[in-house]
Amino acid sequence: MQINVMGKDVLVKEGTTFGELAKDFREECVGGIMVAKQENRLKELHNVIHEDIPISFFDITHEEGMRVYQRGVSFLLVKAVWDLFGKDASLIIEHSLKGNLYCEIAKPRITVDEDLLRKLKEKMDGYVKADLPLVKHTCRKDKALDIMKKQCMLDKAELLRFRRASNVNLYEIEGLFDYFYGYMPLSTGTLNLFELMLYENGFLILLPQAKNPLNIHPPFHLQKISGVFMEQMKWCQLMGVANVADLNNTLVRGEFGELIRINEALHEKKIAQIADQVYHKIDQVKMVLIAGPSSSGKTSFANRLCIQLRALGVRPHKISLDDYFVNREFTPVDELGNKNFESIDALDLKQLNEDLKNIIAGDRVEIPSFNFVTGTREHKGTYIQLDKDEILVIEGIHGLNNKLTSEIPDENKFKIFINAITQLNIDDHNRISTSDSRLIRRMVRDNQFRGRDGAATIESWNMVKKGEEENIFPYQENADAIFNSATIYELSVLKQYAEPLLFAIDPSKPEYITAKRLIKFLGYFLAAPGIEIPNNSLIKEFVGGSCFKV
Repeated sequence: MQINVMGKDVLVKEGTTFGELAKDFREECVGGIMVAKQENRLKELHNVIHEDIPISFFDITHEEGMRVYQRGVSFLLVKAVWDLFGKDASLIIEHSLKGNLYCEIAKPRITVDEDLLRKLKEKMDGYVKADLPLVKHTCRKDKALDIMKKQCMLDKAELLRFRRASNVNLYEIEGLFDYFYGYMPLSTGTLNLFELMLYENGFLILLPQAKNPLNIHPPFHLQKISGVFMEQMKWCQLMGVANVADLNNTLVRGEFGELIRINEALHEKKIAQIADQVYHKIDQVKMVLIAGPSSSGKTSFANRLCIQLRALGVRPHKISLDDYFVNREFTPVDELGNKNFESIDALDLKQLNEDLKNIIAGDRVEIPSFNFVTGTREHKGTYIQLDKDEILVIEGIHGLNNKLTSEIPDENKFKIFINAITQLNIDDHNRISTSDSRLIRRMVRDNQFRGRDGAATIESWNMVKKGEEENIFPYQENADAIFNSATIYELSVLKQYAEPLLFAIDPSKPEYITAKRLIKFLGYFLAAPGIEIPNNSLIKEFVGGSCFKV
């Protein structure tokens, strides 16, 4: 049959696999082909081609290709730990850090040092050189459970216990079986670019850069962000919930309400601590700047922080940076000629700094209001004048960028970064993407309050992430305090809102690939009602019922 492959018409013999066909297109891809796409569906390379539908191949420069590469390298590491220490050793892939993966080894206690990393790397390089096949086995759930238990992967056995599907896909490298959430490479030979580096209590797997795939991500040491991850790991231990199976078991045991209350108490305690930090600098600090990516819960956090400040005798005045947008005709454009509302130059920085300087000086200043219908700034008689023990609380995506308030002395500013940094894992080898968690939050909120369907939210998500990478994340280490708005329970609650939106996405749409992946992801969670979530919770900003105006 004749098929259009990567823009070329190709004669494909019956029984040909995607992997066999991919060999003819290796020079058109960088760093090895990881997965194929056919009619908005991803296809693993071992699959046989059955339809004469156009085919695309994804390498690691594509988001889906990079996901496959990460899983493949993770499996190499699992295999190396297994071969060095046996089935009793426990490798945990905790989270992503600037495109790299943070890992720890436990049970039994193993000293992670340079010598250990050298041995692991040698093992992994050996698997790559041998180009071992990653064999996919589809077996009944009871057989998969038995295999996982025999290999002492009890976290996976417990996870699979909650799976409704009768069959489970396991992957094998030379007798080692594992379960992974998502597609895998055809063999180990294409996984030839990675490094291992000591970090915190464990180590990092340094992975290729999507934009520069022949080079690995540099080993940034994000001290403040790493501290938040470590704190969240302690919270997970405190709540006794390290993975999805643990979370599901809180529902089975009727302890979900208690879990909510503990998590919300930890949030309230952290917000109170940040308010205390501001209060102790109140003689100098005149403004709190709050920044964070989409769906991090900035609005609810700002409201809760204001309450904590009021409890300390500090009166906050809130300012939204959106009210300082330049008139729409002067909005800068991006490389495609579209208006770029995410750019810091979309704000009238001169007017903002003038107003802030005058407020700090004790003057009475009229604050503008942006009319999103007419695209112009208006003045409606809203004035701010700071008295003693009063402070400005300013929310917007550029709050950590020094260019925003370049004319304000640093000692007058307190900067807060907020993000939903997910620490809960699916299991020891499958982490939960913070980006996916925020996408699910945003999808639910967009539908609840903005009338958008799931496809529209997914379609715009890459542009949202691009704006965040340019305007927010480069400045996160500038923060004086970081608040993690993720709750360990939220995906069990968001599941019931998100699944109908995802199932409604037509397979003919490009967004179906993401929808299918998220449907499988949410399938690991038991659904939980949100009736015990307090109305000041950040999660109420997304599902409704918040006591704050959001």
